[in-house]
Amino acid sequence: MAGGEQIELNEHLRAVIAGDDAFDHILALTGETYRQHKHRRTMRIELDGRAYFLKVHRHPGWREILKDALRGRVPVITARPEVAAIRKCQQLGIATTPIAGWGVRGRNPARIESFLLTEALEGFIHLDELTIDWGGRTSNARVQLQRAVLRDVAGISRTLHTNGVNHRDFYLCHFMLPIRDWSAWTPGDPLNLHVIDLHRTQIRTRTPRRWIIKDLSGLLFSSLNAGYTRRDWLRFLRIYCDQSWRVTLRRAPLFLWMIRQRAGRQYRAHHGTPPPLLGGRASSS
Repeated sequence: MAGGEQIELNEHLRAVIAGDDAFDHILALTGETYRQHKHRRTMRIELDGRAYFLKVHRHPGWREILKDALRGRVPVITARPEVAAIRKCQQLGIATTPIAGWGVRGRNPARIESFLLTEALEGFIHLDELTIDWGGRTSNARVQLQRAVLRDVAGISRTLHTNGVNHRDFYLCHFMLPIRDWSAWTPGDPLNLHVIDLHRTQIRTRTPRRWIIKDLSGLLFSSLNAGYTRRDWLRFLRIYCDQSWRVTLRRAPLFLWMIRQRAGRQYRAHHGTPPPLLGGRASSS
């Protein structure tokens, strides 16, 4: 298209937003702002009775691009990486937010504009909200749900990392699942976890170790107040590494130590207190 413009919309959006000015129309949409970060804004909007999340990237400028480059960061200046990440997750069978439309305009990296529209996950909650009280379940019933979540999260983590994908913001709050009566949940009921906020995700042939450590330490940090034990950490390792946790502890002690150290530093910085003891050798817990 002229001016280096590319735009893709689903059938519903094409019916609601028609004409040559569709790109400008979308950039001018307003709604409830969920996040505002430098040149990026995320809003919940409604169009013709349907709810969407709109993420707009505007003119990052050379200063921001160079700042990220000097810090060794890959600057996120368009919606393209998130579009690629969503499509990769769907290819891998990992549920996420379906793309309703996206577009990019411009060739100058400092002046480029883009957007991403995803279908809103209505009737969902963030996973960290569930872990506050585990739906009011107690005793063995709570443990069953905790371990089901652990198995699914470990499986998703393994699938991502073994296929060259790292999230970079891999916390429990970036998983979502449907709202339900958790007192009626039974082992075997699907949790239907969705992975969200993929705008910083990186895709390669092979995931570098440093990014695996970042993802897993973020996951560990965000689960330290969720009631998990050291033995649960070993259960996670067995699924994630697809081998006995004893073998993992013997073969990769430095790798595991680096995950725990980074998670501990993040916990102290965020909460101002030492983290709960987690991730060491097997215990009777």
